[in-house]
Amino acid sequence: MEYSEEELRKLKIFSSISDKSISLINRNGKIKEYVSGSMIFLDKEYINLIYVMISGTVSLYKVNENGQKKVMFILDNGKIINEVIIKDIPESINCEVFEDAKILEIDKDTFIEIMESDFQLTKAVIDSLSNKVRRMYRQLKNTPSSIKIEKKLVAKIYKLGKDYGISCDNGIMIDMNISITYFADLLGSQRETVSRAMKTLQNKKLFYYKERKIFIPNLQKLSNYFKTS
Repeated sequence: MEYSEEELRKLKIFSSISDKSISLINRNGKIKEYVSGSMIFLDKEYINLIYVMISGTVSLYKVNENGQKKVMFILDNGKIINEVIIKDIPESINCEVFEDAKILEIDKDTFIEIMESDFQLTKAVIDSLSNKVRRMYRQLKNTPSSIKIEKKLVAKIYKLGKDYGISCDNGIMIDMNISITYFADLLGSQRETVSRAMKTLQNKKLFYYKERKIFIPNLQKLSNYFKTS
């Protein structure tokens, strides 16, 4: 699938790099389409491709010893999926397509060569890694067993609302189709537990869940609930 240099330039990760780098990435990379549910790579798999999101969303998740999925990140357009393999190590996480996606694939060694001659691209990769580290810190803060599942769920919905919310008649709608099972994976919890928490929070009118869509009347109320409840 073809993609123009102008279209690549619109992606945040490539917005500041040189014209030469854009041309090399366009020439050496290719765009592939993936349907929801497709696996891009598996934990501990050795691959030699760097993946960059063009459109859609993917989930990065780990599986614990009991087979429970824990979604660590949801990535959308302009995000690098697997910059960690630059260090020549296997993948450290599973990557599954959440919503139909277009993904740029480019050989890792070629990508590193382009980085070596373009500091702005190198900086963009460092920034991407830094953002993931900061998000991991926040997740660690919100995962202790002492924190109630309702507060964990509110924190996750607040973040999704900030990242993917669009204005609607009811306030903000999270523009993703998210099942209760997927929320359980986001929290590393059981589906039944999350379902009960959803009902409790909806009774408090903090948000509404209908046909796999979340509607948030007021984001600030979610933030206040997490900080004070």
